[in-house]
Amino acid sequence: MLRFASSPTGDMHIGNLREALLNHLVAQQNKEDLIIRIEDTDKEKNIDGKDKEILDILGLFGIDYSQVIYQSESVRFHSAMALQLMHEKKAFSCFCSDDWLDKKKEESKVAKTPYLYDDACRNLPAELVIDNTSPFCIRITRPDTVIKINDKIQGDMSYEPYAMDSFIILNQLKIATYDFVCAVDDMLNNISIVIRDEDHMSSTPKQEHIRESLSYDKKVEYAHLATISGDDFSVKHLLEEGFLPQAISNYLISIGNKTPKEIFTVEEAKEWFTLETLSKDPTPFDIETLRSINEEHLKSLDPKELSRYVGFADIEIGELARIYLDEARTTKELKAKIAPIFSERVIPEALTKSVATMKAIIIAAPYFDKYDDFKNHVMKESGLEGENFLISLRLLLTNAQNGPEIAEIYKYLKNYIGEIVK
Repeated sequence: MLRFASSPTGDMHIGNLREALLNHLVAQQNKEDLIIRIEDTDKEKNIDGKDKEILDILGLFGIDYSQVIYQSESVRFHSAMALQLMHEKKAFSCFCSDDWLDKKKEESKVAKTPYLYDDACRNLPAELVIDNTSPFCIRITRPDTVIKINDKIQGDMSYEPYAMDSFIILNQLKIATYDFVCAVDDMLNNISIVIRDEDHMSSTPKQEHIRESLSYDKKVEYAHLATISGDDFSVKHLLEEGFLPQAISNYLISIGNKTPKEIFTVEEAKEWFTLETLSKDPTPFDIETLRSINEEHLKSLDPKELSRYVGFADIEIGELARIYLDEARTTKELKAKIAPIFSERVIPEALTKSVATMKAIIIAAPYFDKYDDFKNHVMKESGLEGENFLISLRLLLTNAQNGPEIAEIYKYLKNYIGEIVK
């Protein structure tokens, strides 16, 4: 079982989507289920509707999952596991005040040593615990053996017991901490491999220690993805800017990776993707590379599908749009090229007369299949020639003074000529 965990506290960003994509790929390759875990225990930060938005984006990108789990629905299990650790003397009540802990942290800072809790409350006599009315949290006892992690990207890692302290698993409000919740949920859901950003690496030994303390003997594998540096674009923003889901997926699978080809689909990636080829080093997000990949995916669309991105469902308009792919690399840019063709003309004052003459001739003209026949007819009837003729004709056909060859444009607009010039 694999899982993609996301918090409904903001927009999904490219790093989150990459995690989801790679979990999807590995789950498909291993023929395992992928679950979506909505980490919604921080009620104050949750934004209404963000969980649905997350699921909608995953659906748009073709990410299959077997079920959706809301972390808040497992609170009773988190509390039960903490009580089990208390009962087995693997966790203890800590009455240390925030002021006292802050003082210890400051002392560590002055001494230039990492702060580690000194287990001041670990061995308190029972009577001092039972009758104590002070606020308290629950801490898990520090490990007494080396914690070893198998990471498919970063390599094998080990953490010495002295490098960890007895960290908090339930705060003073008896709410489980992030590391405890994640460790328990991964255990309950029988997760086999955790694929996530390297920002979570510091949590890994803690979560391993929690599961070991709970006598969970299944070894979880890890793959910590190197951070995507630079602009942290939201997925929604990229979609609004006209990047195709398949192009975004292509780019995110390529980042810091050795791929057999530059342009591919997620289905194709299932045949060769492996976590072991991913770089350990951060990779910058390059919007220009994404634009180039997006252009190639636009070119691969069939004409009717391409036309839908510019507001039509017509093969000829799709072919027309394809002509403009030398000038536009996103659907937003492409729509900005096509929309003016079907909009009211903006004619420079100097060309008003010639355009009006040409417009009347075109409206009255018979249908011409070939551009040369059409052009010769309009030229003969209008008496216009040279630059004046070409610019006027281009304005009438495209609402722009420059662009692709008019002969190519005419090929796909000839059935719309009457509608366009009006």
